[in-house]
Amino acid sequence: MPGGEGIMPVRRGPYEEAVNPRPIAQRSRMMPRRRVVVTGIGLVTPIGIGRFDFWESALAGRNGISRVSAFDPTAFRSHMAGEVKDFSAHKWIDGKSARRMDRFTQFAMVAADHAIRDAHLEEGAFDCCRAGVIVGSGIGGAQTIETEHCELLAKGPRALGPFVVSKVLINTAACMVSIRYGLRGPLSAPSVACSTGANAIGDAYRIVERGDADVMLAGGAEASVTPMPFASFCATRSMSTRNHDAEHASRPFDQDRDGFVMGEGAGVVVLESLDHALGRGAPVYAELVGYGNTADAHHFTAPAPDGDGMVRVMRQALYDADADPGSVEYINAHGTSTVLNDKTESAAVMKVFGERAYSLKISSLKSMIGHLLAAAGAVEFAATVLSVATGWVPPTINYEHADPDCPLDYVTHGAEEIRPELAMSQSFGFGGGNACLVVKRYVQEGET
Repeated sequence: MPGGEGIMPVRRGPYEEAVNPRPIAQRSRMMPRRRVVVTGIGLVTPIGIGRFDFWESALAGRNGISRVSAFDPTAFRSHMAGEVKDFSAHKWIDGKSARRMDRFTQFAMVAADHAIRDAHLEEGAFDCCRAGVIVGSGIGGAQTIETEHCELLAKGPRALGPFVVSKVLINTAACMVSIRYGLRGPLSAPSVACSTGANAIGDAYRIVERGDADVMLAGGAEASVTPMPFASFCATRSMSTRNHDAEHASRPFDQDRDGFVMGEGAGVVVLESLDHALGRGAPVYAELVGYGNTADAHHFTAPAPDGDGMVRVMRQALYDADADPGSVEYINAHGTSTVLNDKTESAAVMKVFGERAYSLKISSLKSMIGHLLAAAGAVEFAATVLSVATGWVPPTINYEHADPDCPLDYVTHGAEEIRPELAMSQSFGFGGGNACLVVKRYVQEGET
């Protein structure tokens, strides 16, 4: 019951068809499950830093993509990216600490700071030994790796300083957040390419759900708009080459899409058990009720052509949420703007939802911010939470020509107020990793 003791009943029942009859989620049926809610949101994105600026821009359909400014992209196949412009870590982090961090860690620290402030998670309001951090990255300290490698070649090994290792490691962001706020509970840093942020949040959800922690900070961070990662992704020929029209290059589900646009940023959310949040009078945005995680086991860059992994992860998350497809009203899609992903994702949604798929509202933030790689799932989950909390869903911008392979409603004419009770956020990564999170509107005791 909303506002009650915070324990969800044990659920039993048949698993959805086409899903392993012995589901991964079965573990949670063997014990009481604590209800998990989102109480804080922190964001660093190409369209805004902090929840307010980001959400205002997202609903307005503002574009955050332009020609790369971090370096001269002329010689590269793709010339544009979703950069976090005019970012100054010194507004939030002291100068000495900031200099010892790569840009991706700075993003994570700023996002975590915003999330903690947003959740009113003051010191003393929680047991630090029951509060942890899961913040992942795909590439880690790319900027540092490039600059320090140049130093090594030019000046020799003694030119490298003592902080290079701590700046480049993928787990640095999670560790620095833990250290800064004295969070002594579970600590990890997943790296699952484009689904990293969603996996981090799903893993943190499981930890709180089973009672191993009361509070978890979770998300992802990426700052790979640097020459080496940029050139590497260009070489996969999966990035857009619409260089003459950067603002319209990211166009998910559009007939003329030609690839994704790289972005950068971070997303961190505060997850708490409902009892813990109510006990300290915390604000509650929404309830996280389901998580799925599957692998395509097919190809490193291309999704399985039948969408099998996507179908299974959606069904797994719905099963975990004890929800049927007919109860979902909005999907924040992975929607990369690549030919294969958008086509396969649309087909997977149609397979899971049947005729219901045509009345679903579906949108892709990547049309505005590009693909934030490991941070994408976290930022998109935060947007899904805000959609459930505010009732509004953001649009997919740059959609001009319908694709017969993508025949669904992608919210292409501006933000819409639909007041979804249940929504999904899904992420699909290089290597075949799939993650799906199900969010439910939180109803306080006495509300209807």
